[in-house]
Amino acid sequence: MTKPVAREPQRRNSRSNRARILETARRELGRNPDVTLEELARASGVVRRTLFGHFPGRAALLEALAEEASETLRGVLATTSPPEEPAERALAHFVRRIWPVGDRYRLLLSLARRDLGMERVGEILAPARDEVTSILERGQRDGVFHAQLPPAVLAAGLEGMHFALLEQVNTGALEDDGTRTAVITLIAAGVPAERAGAVVAETAAPE
Repeated sequence: MTKPVAREPQRRNSRSNRARILETARRELGRNPDVTLEELARASGVVRRTLFGHFPGRAALLEALAEEASETLRGVLATTSPPEEPAERALAHFVRRIWPVGDRYRLLLSLARRDLGMERVGEILAPARDEVTSILERGQRDGVFHAQLPPAVLAAGLEGMHFALLEQVNTGALEDDGTRTAVITLIAAGVPAERAGAVVAETAAPE
């Protein structure tokens, strides 16, 4: 009868080790995408056997990070703007809320393309793609975004731009908390530059 109680500290220790390994992996992969699992074990302060017990290979580790990123993204999207909010504000809010997720997992996305495949990356990003496409469709209908491209195509173009900007963050060429990217996104969607800056400033102000 006492065994479940005795196992609980071991379970907590195992969860703590797993979380520490994932946190270390995010940091170290950002510094060196080719870091080995042995090096990650040392950086995490665990023995090799412990790391391999949680993640038997590089693909398993990246998949765990991918699932973590997916859960984080879903959590952020659960707090997106109400549907009655003007589309331009909704898009600005969307970018500002999504940017920290992309910033945290920016190396993972490029690694996932190589190690896990584009299909898995698409699964991770699907909720965000659906949300931004819906916002763009509403904005085009309301006349605040240009209609030269279908909403899904425009969403794909904006996504590509965001990845390019995140890569510039990787190289140190850009520093941004999401504000500049939100302004550029609105401009790319067809909002005049002055208006785009004002909308983003409004969304940054305390409610």
